[in-house]
Amino acid sequence: MEILETTLCLLKKENKILLAMKKRSFGEGKYNGIGGKIKNGETPEEAMIRETQEEILVTPIKYEKVGLVDFDEFFKGKKEKVRFHLYIVSEWEGEPTESEEMNPKWFDIENIPYDKMFPDDKYWLPLILEGKKIKGYFDFDEEWNILYKKIDELDKI
Repeated sequence: MEILETTLCLLKKENKILLAMKKRSFGEGKYNGIGGKIKNGETPEEAMIRETQEEILVTPIKYEKVGLVDFDEFFKGKKEKVRFHLYIVSEWEGEPTESEEMNPKWFDIENIPYDKMFPDDKYWLPLILEGKKIKGYFDFDEEWNILYKKIDELDKI
């Protein structure tokens, strides 16, 4: 089975992170980081920058790759393998702005709306917000229940 390569980034300033409410398609109605599919010929870094420009009209300037997470999940009734390359963005150009796809909002790190996010986020997000680097794996059933999870802390990605 082919792996769908994607990116996900979180803008962070002081004690806040930027999440965005997904307005359509996969993840609609959930808060998430910014990102999407890596196109043919793109590096994960190039895709992360492009997706951030498209989804919230911001250009990442200073960022760090902090994780790699693999998923076995269902999409439209079909099991898929998805990998996301995870980044923390600390400097950017532009102001996060709503697009057709996402509505960005700043959250205090102590008040992240995990109940309005994907169920795996509460396991890996606190680790990267503590400055750790991770490699993770999650297996979901068709109702987004976690069947299996594993997260390893790494020295580098």
